[in-house]
Amino acid sequence: MNIRREFVETKRQTTAEELFHRLHADIISMELAPGTKLSEVEVAKMYDVSRQPVREAFMRLGDLNLLQIRPQKATLVRKISFEDLKNTRFIRAAVEVEVVRRACKVATEEGLAALRANLEQQKNAIALADSNLLHELDYEFHKLICAAADCLPAFKTIAENKAHTDRVCTLELSDACGMQEIFEGHCNIVDAITARDEEAAVKFTRHHLAHLDDTLENARQNHAEYFEI
Repeated sequence: MNIRREFVETKRQTTAEELFHRLHADIISMELAPGTKLSEVEVAKMYDVSRQPVREAFMRLGDLNLLQIRPQKATLVRKISFEDLKNTRFIRAAVEVEVVRRACKVATEEGLAALRANLEQQKNAIALADSNLLHELDYEFHKLICAAADCLPAFKTIAENKAHTDRVCTLELSDACGMQEIFEGHCNIVDAITARDEEAAVKFTRHHLAHLDDTLENARQNHAEYFEI
């Protein structure tokens, strides 16, 4: 079990929330691969906390279908369901299309500046060939679009559905070409929102998300051991 051991509780997050975010990040980055066994006792010992916040974090991850909690047995990082991926891909596209429509109408210069700053960070991550950093910035990018559209609550739905596809993207889009593809898609979306071109923003968003279809199929063929049968 390979879990990052640094742990500092902040005033803004409870211990359970902090554990949830750290374990969530490790699952998405494939540090904790599908099928990995997790123990409440071992995780609590690693982070020097009681078992209660670990149990709470496990339950939240289970609700997201990222963990398979088995009573009296070891908890497992859930394998990837191809059917779930197709469903979450559909839901995410439906929400994000409406978000960019609204962003074209209401985004302020401050919101657009935040998106452009994020793009610069993405460019630097690609130059460093840091795929983990790019995935973190990708997560923030889609959150910033929701903020620019003044509908930040929509990101909760996007994030919950994005988590499943992000595990696949970690497998298939970590090379230079894959990272550049993500970056260019983001640039096109921001350019369209800046121009208040709703039709183009929707087109680029759909195109950006559509590349996931081939990515999902390739991942299932190349990493069959990580998928549910």
